[in-house]
Amino acid sequence: MSCPSPLQWFLGLILLAAFSCRQQNPAISNANPNIVIIYADDLGYGDVSANGQGQLQTPNIDQLAETGIRFTNGYATSATCTPSRLALLTGTYPWRDKNAKILPGNAPLLIDTTSVTLASLLKKQGYATGVVGKWHLGLGNGDIDWNRTIRKTPNDLGFDYSFIMAATGDRVPTVYVENRHVVGLTPDDPLYVRYDSNFAGQPTALTHPELMTKMTWHHGHNQSVHNGIPRIGYMKGGRSALWTDEQMAEVFLDKAKAFIDTHQTRKAGKPFFLYYALHQPHVPRVPGAKFVGKSGLGPRGDAILEADWCVGELMKKLRQEGLADNTLVVFSSDNGPVLNDGYNDEAVEKNGRHTPAGRLRGGKYSLFDAGTHVPFIVSWPARLKKEVSDALVCQMDLLASLAALVGSDIKTGDSKNLLNTFLGKAAKNQANGRDALVLEASGKLAFRSGDWVFIPPYPGKALNEQVNIETGLSREPQLYNLSADPQQRTNLARTNPVKRTAMEKQMKQVVGDAYGASTDELILK
Repeated sequence: MSCPSPLQWFLGLILLAAFSCRQQNPAISNANPNIVIIYADDLGYGDVSANGQGQLQTPNIDQLAETGIRFTNGYATSATCTPSRLALLTGTYPWRDKNAKILPGNAPLLIDTTSVTLASLLKKQGYATGVVGKWHLGLGNGDIDWNRTIRKTPNDLGFDYSFIMAATGDRVPTVYVENRHVVGLTPDDPLYVRYDSNFAGQPTALTHPELMTKMTWHHGHNQSVHNGIPRIGYMKGGRSALWTDEQMAEVFLDKAKAFIDTHQTRKAGKPFFLYYALHQPHVPRVPGAKFVGKSGLGPRGDAILEADWCVGELMKKLRQEGLADNTLVVFSSDNGPVLNDGYNDEAVEKNGRHTPAGRLRGGKYSLFDAGTHVPFIVSWPARLKKEVSDALVCQMDLLASLAALVGSDIKTGDSKNLLNTFLGKAAKNQANGRDALVLEASGKLAFRSGDWVFIPPYPGKALNEQVNIETGLSREPQLYNLSADPQQRTNLARTNPVKRTAMEKQMKQVVGDAYGASTDELILK
């Protein structure tokens, strides 16, 4: 046998290096990208410095915009958390489900286990799927026993792995649930949860205010006290399983990174889908020690810096594993911002010149634009370049768009395939994203079409005094042109009745019987 020539040796080394690179970076051999959705909680449009409207600096979130598309007209469907999360995962308008409202911590699973979700869709297409963080879509059948195997969890909706809090940080139970079991629970100290009445002999913030060593309540949060913080709802036992709020960010981050570790090798050629649901800056705002006082804006600002750090650490993990280039990352928030949301945490007093909603009007709970107009970034370094898009897009559209990306043939209704828009290569008929969108706040609906927003007349207070946010409710119809008037200061319903009538008609065609208060009874004079 003759010895290889120098040229043959050289070519062999090239082939070996190519094979080694492919082994170390499996993304090269897979057509479909990994997909990560990072979902903040109560983060406003002006809270992200890439949007250029607030005082905080969020460099890690901004970096996503450097490797992708920042949408200036990105929306959640709703101005509160549970409905928006339902829409994100199912691609359906939450107002179609009468139970889609802010849920207590012991609510039954809101999504039918036969429904198509982002997780079940991607799992069917060969993805490993996981959810880490805030859930707030219910568990079980409504008669949940926290001390046994929990039926009906995210694992029944297409998620292979789940590590979650059941509801929110300000609601009991203050425990983590991994797959189908409460983490750290021991048989000798069972956990019990109620929302209708307290357990006999158990202290609350009202009966034992001295227990509130870390935070006091402003409104609503005056029942069971855990970790020096009063909560909504009543809880007894389960002491070994109770979380420590200051550690929550790192606990969730570690679980998210562990999920990547488990699946980064793409065994059997599987990409992964991770739904990473941050808890910041939702109340109670108790960031880790290294972030306390760093923002100058109090606990809310500190919590946002902590969230930005979490984003940076997750992206660092993807880079370390050679996965960042071929991972599609979507960053957004479940609804708009709120300062005082039930605790005396100086969010208002220390806000300074920061504008959480940016130039937008309203906030969480509001039909005005800031209730649902949220930060929205899509990053995919291997495919996207830095771009700013004014296209009208909604989180609800991710289901149909990602289905198209991975080759799924599922049929969707409310969710629209805007894949080309999300990838920055929209055809002419998709250049502006959605044509229209129904928006919801506390069961009331508004309608956006192009640059126009129509809010039907509704009874109710114009100001939510507890949180000091305008509700958007009025006895008269409201019509705004967001291009000319992003702050929604000039109601054009009287001066442009033709457009008002057209918008109302279009809205009724979309929502049908769900149309709000009857305009027939509230005549525009």
